Amino acid sequence: MTDATRFFEDVALEYDLVALTKGPLTPMHLMRWSAAIENWHRIHYDRDFAIHHDKLQDLLVNGSLKQQFLTQLIKDFAGTTGFIWKVSFQFRAMDKVGTTLTIWGRVTGLRKSAAFGLVDLETGIRNEAGVETAPGTATVALPFRDGPALPYPFTPPEPDEIEIVAVSESGDKK
Repeated sequence: MTDATRFFEDVALEYDLVALTKGPLTPMHLMRWSAAIENWHRIHYDRDFAIHHDKLQDLLVNGSLKQQFLTQLIKDFAGTTGFIWKVSFQFRAMDKVGTTLTIWGRVTGLRKSAAFGLVDLETGIRNEAGVETAPGTATVALPFRDGPALPYPFTPPEPDEIEIVAVSESGDKK
């Protein structure tokens, strides 16, 4: 099985997603991302400004870049047969240039609708000091092995159409 062909039946509670490692993030990474999304706040590419004007320790990793890293992790897990339904995260700490980030995820819940399965995830970003800087959650829809492909456009099930299959100690019953 590859990530491109993931089915609901392939996923188990407490399964750890294959983590992404990003970094060490250099000023060039931050500048390129700033240019790509046209975010010209100087705290991401002008060290003198970041330190002397904004009184930061150094350049900061763009929040939208961290958001993209989380979405990449979830997309890689969903593969080409799945669909990212929900993503939620919080920025709780700043990451400085030069850091290496680990983007991780874990299955915390399994639910079913009549047409497909739902996989609830706990996600996050940890810096090299072990500080969790962007905790979050996500829900991915995956097809059943012997079921139809997910509908496109994706239509989420109504709450009363969902059956809880399993919830981990750390998961909640979304």
